[in-house]
Amino acid sequence: MSSKRHIVVVDDDPEILDAVGEYLELRRFRVSLAADGNEMQEIMRRDPADLILLDVGLPGTDGIQLAQQIKAEYQCGIIMVTGHGDPEDRVLGLEMGADDYVVKPFNFRELLARINSVLRRVNANPSQSQEGGIVSFGKWHFDTLKRSLTSDEGSSPELSAGELDILAVLAENPNSPVSRHTLLEESSHRDWSPLDRSIDVRITRLRKKLEQDPTKPKLIRTARNIGYILRTKTS
Repeated sequence: MSSKRHIVVVDDDPEILDAVGEYLELRRFRVSLAADGNEMQEIMRRDPADLILLDVGLPGTDGIQLAQQIKAEYQCGIIMVTGHGDPEDRVLGLEMGADDYVVKPFNFRELLARINSVLRRVNANPSQSQEGGIVSFGKWHFDTLKRSLTSDEGSSPELSAGELDILAVLAENPNSPVSRHTLLEESSHRDWSPLDRSIDVRITRLRKKLEQDPTKPKLIRTARNIGYILRTKTS
């Protein structure tokens, strides 16, 4: 098997497929092209990807639904491709587990930077960390060195790279408020604005996965006018 990272590009526009495929191959990626969800699934069954570049507006099953299916079946990065910067598409993509998004028409250098960023996070090498420890909150135990989360029973919830980034920052600052500004800079790896809602979307997803009652969070609390705080003691 080739040591090159495998990227699947999914888009119903053949010109975009050819252009992105050629660009990424020149950057020494192994690239597979798919015009729709069925072709993507065939490729993934044959040769799972390290990252999928997934267009939202696909015929048949759209990119939002496919992102949800991918996260349920595979461990890989997902970058959603949206048209006209539609904020609803971006939020839905993040809710379904996407790690980042780009907007058409995109700059190829920006696309490459985001691909490399997501691949670094998805395939993070724990040995690169200089410090580490176990942070426990509720029934959960987060290993900051390995970037892994387990429960008292030994189960591990499925977390996206973006969710892991946020949890890692919170766990490195337990019981201390972390600003949205810091969380955005540490986890987004892209330009952002003060109105960026991606952190709030990921916090909501984390609460659904980690809190007993996500509507009344006890572990990941909102720090009013600041950001969020991970509580290791909830009594």
